[in-house]
Amino acid sequence: MLTVETIKKIRLAAHNQGKSIRQISRDLCLSRNTVRKVLRGDETRFEYHRETVHRPKLGAFVEVLSAWLEAEQALPAKQRRTAQRLYEALQGEGYRGGYDSVRRFVKVWWQDHRTTPTDAYIPLCFEPGDAFQFDWSHETVQLGGVTTAIKVAHIRLSHSRCFLAIAYLRESQEMVFDAHNRAFAFFGGTCRRGLYDNMKTAVTRILRGKERDFNRRFEQLCSHYLFEPVACTPAAGWEKGQIENQVRTVRRRLFTPRRKAKDLQALNKALMAECLGWAKARAHPVFKDKTVWAVFEAERPALLQVQRPFDAYAEREVRVSTTALVSFDRNRYSVACSAVGRTVQLRSYAEKIIVMHEGQCIGEHPRCFQRDQMIFDPWHYLPVLERKPGALRNGAPFRHWDLPRALQRTLHTLKRFPDWDRQFVDILACVPAYGLETVTTACDQALLSGSASRDVVLNLLSRSAQEQAPETVETPSHLRLSEPPVADCARYDRFRKEVTHATR
Repeated sequence: MLTVETIKKIRLAAHNQGKSIRQISRDLCLSRNTVRKVLRGDETRFEYHRETVHRPKLGAFVEVLSAWLEAEQALPAKQRRTAQRLYEALQGEGYRGGYDSVRRFVKVWWQDHRTTPTDAYIPLCFEPGDAFQFDWSHETVQLGGVTTAIKVAHIRLSHSRCFLAIAYLRESQEMVFDAHNRAFAFFGGTCRRGLYDNMKTAVTRILRGKERDFNRRFEQLCSHYLFEPVACTPAAGWEKGQIENQVRTVRRRLFTPRRKAKDLQALNKALMAECLGWAKARAHPVFKDKTVWAVFEAERPALLQVQRPFDAYAEREVRVSTTALVSFDRNRYSVACSAVGRTVQLRSYAEKIIVMHEGQCIGEHPRCFQRDQMIFDPWHYLPVLERKPGALRNGAPFRHWDLPRALQRTLHTLKRFPDWDRQFVDILACVPAYGLETVTTACDQALLSGSASRDVVLNLLSRSAQEQAPETVETPSHLRLSEPPVADCARYDRFRKEVTHATR
């Protein structure tokens, strides 16, 4: 087949240089018929289309392959076999031809049997402060030298294209709330609408059209920030195409090659700086003479101002076990033992866990993202320890109890007594009444005196309570003495002389 370059050489030699067909044929090593064919028309390209496809080895298996393709035509794309898998299946049927023949046949078959037209999209435009878009992506990084799968929340302003990416270890509802708090603090405000897909952390039920039943806590988030949530049509990601494209851009620019960070906080700090740098260096796709940051600065006055962050927790009811533990995310956290057997409200934040009962906090812990861990606060078990002091020896909550140094030294000193556990528990029982700092000071004094024991520590605590000065009460001005009182016994004697008593 003649190439475009050869055709150009023939035409230039004949029309510009005046060469004959014989001379062009000799110079380019082509037949005169070929040169004559090019010069007779104005075509600058010749194409050859095979009218009959010869398949010497695949021909006997065309019916089998077509039957397989017809059977899989009704299946979703993810459940269909690829050309490679079909080629391997044909080999099991006795096919000895090449893979390329199968691949070409499958490609042409799908083109001829396509039932849906190619999707067409409508370009969208947004006014300043009109809408933001939210989505998740999954990435892989190294945190502290360990390969970790993370979830990245993406929030993007639709008008200015300014965005923020925030990494988490979970994709749960409290992470959605925390991502909104961080993004709105970064932008300095929020928009009037938020565009989402139908994620379960926000949408409870999909109704007809654009109607949705949103999660109650998610509705509270929208009410707090005064924006209207809009869920996209299922399988219509183009309705928030900016954020869909951003996921690919962020993965290519910020997570390739695989990132390394000390921890999640360091990673998020670096991501925020890189998002800011990208906005200041990137030209806006619509206003090409401005950067994304410049357009964002112009959009900022149109954003709704954020007064205070949303209380970003997801709440659920859990039951307290007999060991004063509640279960969450495949871990168990301790609470005050007074709540054993009761149903309490567990509030999960992005970085902590709070347990509430009847409006009171009965437990607070840093959130653990490992699995099958037990997180204790030994002070939760103090009332039980007073009744069962022997548990101090082997109790799981007390194995790594981080007590002040004075209390640790006191415990070591008390172990010379047979009832050391009872004595030390009696000292710990004073913490709620006197405070940890006061009890620690009393233990220090007992250790300095060389007679550290329960009775000595309790005596020191009692004396410290008695030595505390009474609170001073402010006396009203009209009740204050104009003259300070004077101790004068002569005044009493004068008073006796002046007073006479009645006699019978």
